[in-house]
Amino acid sequence: MPGERYLLKTATLAIAGQDGQARPVTKYSVRLLGSSTELIPLGAVVRVIDGPLHGNRLVDVEWDGKTVMMFTTDIRERCERLDDDAQISNAP
Repeated sequence: MPGERYLLKTATLAIAGQDGQARPVTKYSVRLLGSSTELIPLGAVVRVIDGPLHGNRLVDVEWDGKTVMMFTTDIRERCERLDDDAQISNAP
């Protein structure tokens, strides 16, 4: 559902489209056919931009200030939905 936030319970791959900027390839990203893959780390929070999350398709999510695409299956199976008022703790 658009606007819902999810906490990743395991690191998950996402696809970032090219935006015309030359972004460096880091140990967490790989360039592939004009796009790059991003490894979204355990504990990251993503916000769904479009939806719904049923079926096996790619949806846009916002993560770390950028828009990436994730498979709906990964969101359903590897994430936990956060309540609107949920606070994320970065404490170890």
